[in-house]
Amino acid sequence: MNFKNLLIISMCIYLFTGCSYKSMEQSIDMTDNNTNSTFRSASLENTINQKDLKYNKYKTNSNIQAKNDTFQDNDYANSNTTIKQDLNTDLYDFYAKWEGVRYKLGGESMTGIDCSAFIQKAFEEKLALEMPRTTLLQAKVGKEVNKDELEVGDLVFFKTGRTKHVGIYMENGKFMHASTSNGVTISELNNSYFAKNYWKAQRIIN
Repeated sequence: MNFKNLLIISMCIYLFTGCSYKSMEQSIDMTDNNTNSTFRSASLENTINQKDLKYNKYKTNSNIQAKNDTFQDNDYANSNTTIKQDLNTDLYDFYAKWEGVRYKLGGESMTGIDCSAFIQKAFEEKLALEMPRTTLLQAKVGKEVNKDELEVGDLVFFKTGRTKHVGIYMENGKFMHASTSNGVTISELNNSYFAKNYWKAQRIIN
């Protein structure tokens, strides 16, 4: 075999080996890309599933805090009505336990309680919400609502001389509070005394 033929054979072997190596490299790259693509797809699918789980859990266990934008209006209205009815029942249960307890300025127990402590205990026990201790601070919580828009659980405030008084709105124009004269009781908003001294209402629960 002469030198020319040997050179031609060597070049063919080199070219064949080089292409095979490159094809193998491309094959490995494609496999890696497919693996990464599969991993990314699985990761994305898992993320979406987790979000769906959270959304469905929220929608199923809708609570008194907020309306999810994805709710239909009638779904939210029905849910909100049920929530308010349940809250009204809970508040009446709380009232039944405290009914008749005498008023005591600074008091926080069954031996005597003032109006703001009564609010604080009701929200803590029935709603697991922490409220400030004083009437003036409670008047700054939540958002102010008109008297004709009152809903169960709204706080109603009165200016009684140099002091302030607070109660929890129930339904049909009634509210429960720790009265200075009658202790823990339920009163009417249209009572001449309370109508004259009505100050404002705050919505704590949406």
